[in-house]
Amino acid sequence: MPATISFTQNNNSSVKLNRQPLLLVIYISLCAFVIYSCMYGFRKPYTAATYNNIFFLGISYKVCLVIAQVLGYMCSKFYGIKFISGMKPELRSAYILLFIGIAWASLLLFAIIPPPYNIICMFINGLPLGMVFGLVFGFIEGRKTTELMGAILATSFIFASGLAKTIGKWLILQFNFSDWWMPFTAGAFFVVPLCICVKLLHQAPPPGADDIAQRTIRKPMTAAERKQFIRQFGLAIAPIIFAYAVFTIVRDFVEDFANELWIETGFQNNAGIFAQTSTAIALITLAIIAGFFLIKSNYKAFRLSHFLIMAGVLLSAVSTFCFNSHFISPFTWMLLSTTGLYLAYLPFNCVYFERMLATYKINGNIGFVMYIADAFGYLGTVAVLLIKEFIPIQYSWINFFSFLFYTAAIIGVILIIVSLSTHSKLYKNLCNKNQPS
Repeated sequence: MPATISFTQNNNSSVKLNRQPLLLVIYISLCAFVIYSCMYGFRKPYTAATYNNIFFLGISYKVCLVIAQVLGYMCSKFYGIKFISGMKPELRSAYILLFIGIAWASLLLFAIIPPPYNIICMFINGLPLGMVFGLVFGFIEGRKTTELMGAILATSFIFASGLAKTIGKWLILQFNFSDWWMPFTAGAFFVVPLCICVKLLHQAPPPGADDIAQRTIRKPMTAAERKQFIRQFGLAIAPIIFAYAVFTIVRDFVEDFANELWIETGFQNNAGIFAQTSTAIALITLAIIAGFFLIKSNYKAFRLSHFLIMAGVLLSAVSTFCFNSHFISPFTWMLLSTTGLYLAYLPFNCVYFERMLATYKINGNIGFVMYIADAFGYLGTVAVLLIKEFIPIQYSWINFFSFLFYTAAIIGVILIIVSLSTHSKLYKNLCNKNQPS
């Protein structure tokens, strides 16, 4: 499966890349960045539309679409705990194209099928897209430069979300595309670069002997190995999964309802505001997170990632306080608070679990533990979306986002401190006798 779109690997290209480490980093990083950015082109453009004056079961139609897509994404993450952790490396590229192709087809059906029946199309859209990150990150993990490449990949979360919404808003404002056809049309902009970069990434060589010596070998995990991991580390990762769930909830609201917040703060006719802020945030977070690859000690990098996460959520809270106290503008508030949010969120995707596996010498893959965290994160997003709609509370988007940032900071700092203390004890118990890196 899926043999019809499988690739063959060019061994000559792999040998050349192995001989030039810097070129290899640039090659893999850029390919992964473009692929995941393109994925956003099939996932996020619809959020630039408003679907005004349309309701289903008394709920705003846009909220219904967000809930449907997140439900699909969440189901994908739960299934991905097994699917991604057991994925054979040679099949990753084919599955990336297959899954994104299914998502694009669902957007065509979304345009053709009238509301409210097209809500199911957005659920179908989320199902395959939830697998893409694990497939792409499989090419990156287990290398000495994983943090650098992972940081570049992870900044696509920020940059690509803004780009996808900018293209969607541009199609609506400049070409009068309807809210229904805009998402499918926007996806067409990403097809060619996606196919090219998937083909190129497939040619990347696997981690070498030096990578394995420093970061441990990464391989598919069997059911027995997954159970053993949970028995050994389940309690240790519980606070982190909870914290990541909170950050995921806030991040999803920032992405899916940024348009409504910008409208409320006076930027309703500015299509470029999404790309403008997301590009700045991406550059800041890239510069900070990418620096982790310079830290050779896995345990030191693992501990430091805890402090970076705490610093991120505190930045979000402090900037929110300053905005509510009229010390900074709405633009500065969103720039700083979202930067802080991503400094807390992104380390899980490219530093935290990578260094955790290397610290404890776990021969498995990040996909397993990452998809556990993701699954519960999106479960939390669905729960908050439903609570927000069915509990009649009067609020503005500014007040709602302020509440989210404050809550994330309080809960996040407490849970990260608990995690840091737990891993300090676990490290002493499990690793001191084995002289870990």
